[in-house]
Amino acid sequence: MDFDFLSPVDGDLLDEISNLDRQSIGANIKLHTAEGGIPEMDDVQVAIIGVKENRLSSNRDDALHFYNIRSSFYSLFPGNWHINIADLGDIERGAEVEDTYFAVQSLVAQLVKKDIIPLILGGSQDLIYAQYRSYDTLDQMVNLVNIDRKFDLGDADNPISNESYVGKIVINKPYNLFNYSNVGYQTYFNSQNEIELMERLFFDAYRLGEISADISQIEPVMRDANLVGIDLGAINAAAMGHGLHVSPNGFDGKEICALARYAGISDKVSSFGIYEYDSRYGSLGNMLVAQMMWYFVEGVNFRTNENTISAKQEFIKYQVPVDEDILVFFKSPVSGRWWIEIPFLANVNTKLKRHTLLPCSEEDYLEACNQVIPERWYKAKRKNEV
Repeated sequence: MDFDFLSPVDGDLLDEISNLDRQSIGANIKLHTAEGGIPEMDDVQVAIIGVKENRLSSNRDDALHFYNIRSSFYSLFPGNWHINIADLGDIERGAEVEDTYFAVQSLVAQLVKKDIIPLILGGSQDLIYAQYRSYDTLDQMVNLVNIDRKFDLGDADNPISNESYVGKIVINKPYNLFNYSNVGYQTYFNSQNEIELMERLFFDAYRLGEISADISQIEPVMRDANLVGIDLGAINAAAMGHGLHVSPNGFDGKEICALARYAGISDKVSSFGIYEYDSRYGSLGNMLVAQMMWYFVEGVNFRTNENTISAKQEFIKYQVPVDEDILVFFKSPVSGRWWIEIPFLANVNTKLKRHTLLPCSEEDYLEACNQVIPERWYKAKRKNEV
């Protein structure tokens, strides 16, 4: 793998690690250092990457660094994990933003092909565009889940920014996007035009209040994701503890960590990014980000690998007649999780065959038994027909 554009972890952090408990994450993580170079990656499952790019953000931190997040994360103790983590250091700003995108795209693609999950610590959230473009060479349609108070569709005719990158994902070739799900949007931060566009594109959107009332409904959404991004602006100001966060509403610390764990435990999520970080955050914000990272890795450790053909052969099948359709549900006898079959048409792109089973909840099955068609099933079926 090509790691030429990565700078090593700050040497001062190595001094901190030497004083940590030998059971801490910092004492056991593999590090890219100036002296030792890139660590051996053969047995690594999660790789941390910092990306010092935020030039397309309106509120940018010109001295962006990830020292304090790393210090907080290294100080934590792992759970009962069997996961090897590497910290590969940082991708510095390129001469142009596009140069940074290229480095992110290249590195993420290489890691995903090696079954190593990149955990990206980013500046501005337009970096999701580069994270998404990493899948161009992987020959698959992509489901993107974005935890954000805004849809970030923007005006696709204008240059890309941290508030318009989703529009670029939708219109720019190659067309790899199968579904976009926004988790935690707040209506007053989004125009009615964007809300209507989300509906016309059959994308999924979940309001903050709806999720806070029952956060478990997002587990099936995460289970169907290939890449996940979190905008730290989706967290309320009290949880982040810094004046840069001006919104009193948003996810609290417990909720955002639960969402990070759902992303980690999903068998399909192959890259994960935390964006809109600002190194001016205080100790409270840095520790919360570190705990989000911790919960993501915790989720990865407890994956059940139910995406395999052999695992699916053990699923229990249920058929439910609803109007003129027969909805086919599957339940895992191991995890108790549910899926619903999407009837794909014979003349569509064969890449979509990977999405024939759509994760759902037991509640979706029970509602179907009461003759209510799950909305996500309907949207997925409509996307296949248009």
